[in-house]
Amino acid sequence: MPELPEVEVVRAGLAPAVTGATVAGVEVVDARALKRHVPLAGDDGLGGHGVSLTAEAGVPRIADFERRLTGALLGAPARRGKFLWIPLSPDEALLAHLGMSGQMLLRSHDAADDRHMRVRLWIEHPDHGELRLDFADQRLFGSLALDGLVPTADGFAAGRGTDLAVLPGQAAHIARDPLDPAFDDAGFIAGLRRRGVAVKSAILDQTLISGVGNIYADEALWRARLHPEAKANAVSARKAAELLTHLREVFAKALAEGGTSFDAQYVNTNGQAGYFAHSLNAYGRGGAPCPRCGTAIRRIPFAGRSSHFCPRCQRRR
Repeated sequence: MPELPEVEVVRAGLAPAVTGATVAGVEVVDARALKRHVPLAGDDGLGGHGVSLTAEAGVPRIADFERRLTGALLGAPARRGKFLWIPLSPDEALLAHLGMSGQMLLRSHDAADDRHMRVRLWIEHPDHGELRLDFADQRLFGSLALDGLVPTADGFAAGRGTDLAVLPGQAAHIARDPLDPAFDDAGFIAGLRRRGVAVKSAILDQTLISGVGNIYADEALWRARLHPEAKANAVSARKAAELLTHLREVFAKALAEGGTSFDAQYVNTNGQAGYFAHSLNAYGRGGAPCPRCGTAIRRIPFAGRSSHFCPRCQRRR
């Protein structure tokens, strides 16, 4: 699943191409990509908006999405954790979540269709001319939606790429990520130490700290010499601060290397893979020697996924 570094690479790649562009046309090929889009009731197609409806209310989701997005002026892309959005007005944004395999791909108008393409936008930029923005998603866990913007709870800028203190309502429940200047270190440490769950479960909780997924959790825990199943409330404040430092280090290194790609499911906006996979110390290295001590990395089941750790460096106390 794309995590913070991968989504940030996509945001940065989109920024110069979409900021200030106008949406000339929209085509939804697969309505499943709009599962989080809520049509508006009372919208007569002439600009009047009513209240939001659920999908069951019968408002055509595809028609609503295509009509409301066509003609929109795109602002600078912003990101919080794994959520990415492009402002359309002071009150609304195009919200994207990449899920397991979502891709935002910039293409020329005459480029061949991307495999697993679900939604296509034709955009016109005053400097870059005509482009196509494809949302492709093999496994269909990702989504696009038009969503209302709401104020941030703390009054600070919502995330990376924006100075505005508003974010989409569907992303308002998640915490800030550790690369956010407004991230509350002390609040994270205290929140982690109140949880009676495994420390890995705690840092995967997007309401405590956002942007962390299975890959970077394993890598940060390896660096911090913490067993993934150690209880979060047994981690000292000093060790929790150390873990946060390592999360930031891992994210920064992954960003510098374009993110982590194990297959074609994660690529940047130009369709290129990241190469942080070559720098992994724990994740995906079950049976390989620990780079620190030489002990074989273990792989164990963890909440429907896997954890990778060194049984010597990361002993469970």
